[in-house]
Amino acid sequence: MARTALVELEADVLERLENYVAEFAGGFGYITRTRWAGIYLQGLFLDGERKSIEPLSRRVSVPGWRGDTEQALQQFVNQSVWDEQAVLQTYRRVMGEAFDDPDGIVVIDDTGFAKKGRHSVGVTRQYSGTLGKTDNCQVAVSLHYAAPKGDYPLALRLFLPESWTSQPERMEAARVPPKYQTQHTKNEIALALLDQMHVEGLPYRAVVADAGYGLSVDFRRGLDERGVEYVVGIAGNEAVLTELPTWSVKAEVEGRGRPPKRWYLPADAAPPVAVKRLAETLERTPFSWRQGTKRPLQAEFAWIRVWPAHRWGMGRAADDVPDPAAETRWQVEQGYQQLKEELGLDHFRGSLLARVPPPCGAVLPGLWLSHPGTCPRDGHRVGRW
Repeated sequence: MARTALVELEADVLERLENYVAEFAGGFGYITRTRWAGIYLQGLFLDGERKSIEPLSRRVSVPGWRGDTEQALQQFVNQSVWDEQAVLQTYRRVMGEAFDDPDGIVVIDDTGFAKKGRHSVGVTRQYSGTLGKTDNCQVAVSLHYAAPKGDYPLALRLFLPESWTSQPERMEAARVPPKYQTQHTKNEIALALLDQMHVEGLPYRAVVADAGYGLSVDFRRGLDERGVEYVVGIAGNEAVLTELPTWSVKAEVEGRGRPPKRWYLPADAAPPVAVKRLAETLERTPFSWRQGTKRPLQAEFAWIRVWPAHRWGMGRAADDVPDPAAETRWQVEQGYQQLKEELGLDHFRGSLLARVPPPCGAVLPGLWLSHPGTCPRDGHRVGRW
């Protein structure tokens, strides 16, 4: 096959790329791996319809190299031993120095990667919101950070469906790490990633998630248990209380079993009501939240103070309802679209869980370098990647 004509990055961009990749040397280990990490990032930033390793290897320039570039990149991505978690932690530290803010928002979402085969880790016929249908694909749970100075992706982990976790030999063949071979729901993965952010000390105000996560009582309870304020989408059939609930224990009936201990709503208290039914009774107010590409984005809203009632039978309700701007989800949706279109997030064709999609330990750290002049260290905002 004829070699693609080389298109090199400008010298100042290559210099910034080299200096930046050097910060991750501790995670990559050997200096040769750090070098190939920079070459891999260089290939992702260059124009090209496909960002998988074979076409990427024909575009990059490797001064002084006389070997097989494709083989070297395959070795770096698929076979060499380097600590992707250490690389990601360094990435979050570097990004955090520029953007972390107590008013930041953590956005939980997932993104899908269409696939044609069955060997990529986690691939199966499943629903993907990205594709808008059930199809053969991978799905990854993502955490994204949106703050006043800019936004950036925090973490990404593949979801393994039961068709994978029920076949240990299949996971072994794909070299899925033992700690990931147990079945975990997307909600559990999201909470685990959030716990990791807590360990690293990420400052933020609240968590935002769509109904794919907000529908789960266990997910909302998990956020409650972590003391996290949140705004999540729901379906509308969830029960809420429109008045501050009060609780009482039913009077003991002499001679009839053990004394009652369970708390109940008094008979004269307002009963729980479905959110959708309550919404139909409220007056709505037109509201515009930002300018779209063609016209202002606007809709009619209604708001009222309510108390979640999913635990009302146990005599407990959430203490408060946060009020951050849930509109931050659009940054995630646009971000993953650009990651796929510009950096080939869904082009990777390997089978390793820890580095699928394209080694996030290599892709995520280089986001701002895809557009000259957007390096946080230079005091500029990261583009809407």
